[in-house]
Amino acid sequence: MDASNYRRVPLGVLAPRDADDIAAALAVCREHGVPVVARGGGTSIAGQATGTGLVLDLTRHLRAILALDPAARTAVVQPGVILDDLRAAAAPHGLTFGPDPSTHSRCTLGGMIGNNSCGAHSVAWGTTADNVRKLSVVRYGGETLHLEQGGGEGPEGTGALVAAHLALLRTGYPALPRRISGYALDALLPEHPGGPDPVRAFCGSEGTLGVVTEATVRLVEAPRARALAVLGYADESAAADAAPGLLPYRPLTVEGMAADLVTGSAGLPRGAAWLFVETGGDTPAEARAHAERVLRGADAVDGTVVTDPAGQRALWRIREDAAGTATRMPDGSEAWPGWEDCAVPPARLGAYLRDFRALLAEHGLRGTPYGHFGDGCVHVRIDFDLIGADGVARFRRFSEETAELVVAHGGSLSGEHGDGQARAELLPRMYGDGLVALFGRYKDLWDPDGGLNPGMLVRPDRLDENLRFAVLPKRPVDVEFGYPQDGGDFTGAVRRCVGVAKCRTTETSGAGVMCPSFRATGEEAHSTRGRARLLHEMLAGEVITDGWRSEEVRDALDLCLSCKGCRSDCPVGVDMATYKAEFLHHHYRGRLRPAAHYAMGRLPRWLRLAAPFARPLNALARLRPLAALAKRLAGIAPERTIPVLATETYSRWLLRRQGKGTRTLASDRVVALWADTFTEHLSPQVGRAAVRVLEEATGRTVLPHPRGACCGLTYVSTGQLDAARRVMRTTLDLLHLPPGRPLVVLEPSCAATLRTDLPELLPDDPRAAELAASVRTFAQYLEEYAPDWTPPRPDRPVVGQTHCHQHAVLGDGAERRLRERMGLTGELSGGCCGLAGNFGFEKGHWEVSVACAEERLLPAVREAEPGTELLADGFSCRTQLDQLAGRRARHLAEVVAEAIEEVDATTVAEGPGGDA
Repeated sequence: MDASNYRRVPLGVLAPRDADDIAAALAVCREHGVPVVARGGGTSIAGQATGTGLVLDLTRHLRAILALDPAARTAVVQPGVILDDLRAAAAPHGLTFGPDPSTHSRCTLGGMIGNNSCGAHSVAWGTTADNVRKLSVVRYGGETLHLEQGGGEGPEGTGALVAAHLALLRTGYPALPRRISGYALDALLPEHPGGPDPVRAFCGSEGTLGVVTEATVRLVEAPRARALAVLGYADESAAADAAPGLLPYRPLTVEGMAADLVTGSAGLPRGAAWLFVETGGDTPAEARAHAERVLRGADAVDGTVVTDPAGQRALWRIREDAAGTATRMPDGSEAWPGWEDCAVPPARLGAYLRDFRALLAEHGLRGTPYGHFGDGCVHVRIDFDLIGADGVARFRRFSEETAELVVAHGGSLSGEHGDGQARAELLPRMYGDGLVALFGRYKDLWDPDGGLNPGMLVRPDRLDENLRFAVLPKRPVDVEFGYPQDGGDFTGAVRRCVGVAKCRTTETSGAGVMCPSFRATGEEAHSTRGRARLLHEMLAGEVITDGWRSEEVRDALDLCLSCKGCRSDCPVGVDMATYKAEFLHHHYRGRLRPAAHYAMGRLPRWLRLAAPFARPLNALARLRPLAALAKRLAGIAPERTIPVLATETYSRWLLRRQGKGTRTLASDRVVALWADTFTEHLSPQVGRAAVRVLEEATGRTVLPHPRGACCGLTYVSTGQLDAARRVMRTTLDLLHLPPGRPLVVLEPSCAATLRTDLPELLPDDPRAAELAASVRTFAQYLEEYAPDWTPPRPDRPVVGQTHCHQHAVLGDGAERRLRERMGLTGELSGGCCGLAGNFGFEKGHWEVSVACAEERLLPAVREAEPGTELLADGFSCRTQLDQLAGRRARHLAEVVAEAIEEVDATTVAEGPGGDA
């Protein structure tokens, strides 16, 4: 699968290491009549990155930027180079590669050439075809051709074919900036500027002519400063009507989207639709002045100019995530590609959108158009029923009628992503039978055996064949979690992955988490998308035939850290941590589990039993032979050090401190503080610090935690869901929180479990939802219940880790604001520390665990100046730092408590007169 509605099962996948590998593979495939499809990031949405024969994965090894010439403004790249990597290499020279699809963090140059990709900046810098100078391509059979602008025509016979059909080529193509459909044979006309251009003719051929092994691309000068004019309009048609009038201002982008794609409209001016118009300049003032001219010249309901880079990034993220967020309608129902990126002349876009909306209504369908309004290109996901026969028939009728509508407006069936299987069948409606027949003859010159990506562009498969949903179960699968966002349907949850592959990004900056295991291994099977696809195949039962017992699925999920990053970072909210727990439950049901599941999956039980014997057990753990034996029996990685048990648990300390008080949770003057397993037995100093701060800030008393209450985290993460439910029900029986009373949870992973896993495993128990809603982090509670308290100010820089579960489920806004009020400057690392609860302790996970830590966290700690505070609210993060960096990190509560003690000590020393 790719990011389309289609599924074709290949015979195998090859990751070539060089051009010779590609040529050899194509020669072997031609000898045996095996089809070949070249694949980059797999983000194509028309089906052209799927194949039935051999798939060439060009992202694994062919990722080198071979040369970069700033003076000539060119770069020589291999086909697997990620666009953002090329842009990063060009940036120090003030250059960039102009085309920039929203998938820029994971799409490849080879894939962009195959699809003639465009992106938001095409109004300034054109399509990929406008920015490629030379190509080395291998034909089916292994022959290499070198193509150059104005330097030839392609394979033998091309010139004669063009000469025999000059009239058809001169009159058969519509004139518009985003004409991506079909082969660009008009680029081979003798009057083409610079002479026949086989490079332009090859771009957009979707892997049907040859496989790119090397490309020389043009770089453009990047503006030194940018500003963003955001213009509000009454509706999308009004925005579309206005877009062509902004082009004379020579903007970098003119992007459009409507309110039905935006949640909250934060930062957007008034209106029900918006244009994002980016401008550039040599200075921020020049870029801003340019944007303000656009704002004054636009006939908009409202508008604003954004110059702050962070504010611009936040707004662009709304637009870039649209390919994912548009897959869910406002009521949560599914929407799919299928008429994803047609283009019409920009002056016709408003009229086209009005007609398109009417056609949607006529068919009883809903969609959310958005896209490159300055180029007349529209993206839309539509709530097709692609499962039932009637829905598929309606999908076909709608596609045929929309094709007629696009042609009536002088448009192209594809304006960016290519035709693939979704639209190639309809090309005769756009070009006529004569030109489409010429496409077939051109294909035969390149590939007479028809082995390269058959079924695409020429002699295409039908648009309603090979739909990926057809193989899925028609009835709901019996599962344990509630899957409330998917109507309780596990198949619907797995179907949620549409393949936009944001999980495949190698970008490591910012607060994002997803997907640490992919960044560590580079394997598709270890990405969120790869795991979702394996679960899809498990449910389909064709390729993976042993269902929940599948070892292939188990092995792919084994390196999932259950970080929950995909829950927040995936544009469609795929929740692989939950899917993993579900799978492990069924996979090991009635079977012997790995030793780590019994040891670490039941950790709360063992720690409670061990608590009275903490001192002798700690002493025994320091004896290497005994420690090695214990780790072997428990399934713990031999490289790990066994954590030290607290000789006095947090709860025992609190009881000793408070004596036999009579206060209950019913009192208004108490704080309910959750004593999680880690705080209770392994880091009670965090609990003691939190008590000190909470009582100081609120004037309330912290009450002891009910004995035996547990969130069930370790049981969930190891898929012991029956036990998890028993533990959770016991907790609900023991914990009698009054309605509306908050529960402070210090450990982010436990807070996330109570917030999400608890209600999803016990969806029929109203107490679960009530408890989930009561959960607060330490900083959230202080912000909500002690808003007037002034925290002390240590005024020092910080580094450390934002817990991945905090990022994904709870948010860290309150923590950031508390740090700011305390003068704790600097950013904590995003990503995942790599320990991730039991994951990093399990045998076989050491290398990936360390690789995750080395991605962001450990470098940040090494680079920190002396005196920098090391913060990590999660026990796993603190343990990872202790064992890999030899540094002790602290919970934010510990830092606040220490600062309070220092203030108190200073006050006592100074005395009532104020002098020391």
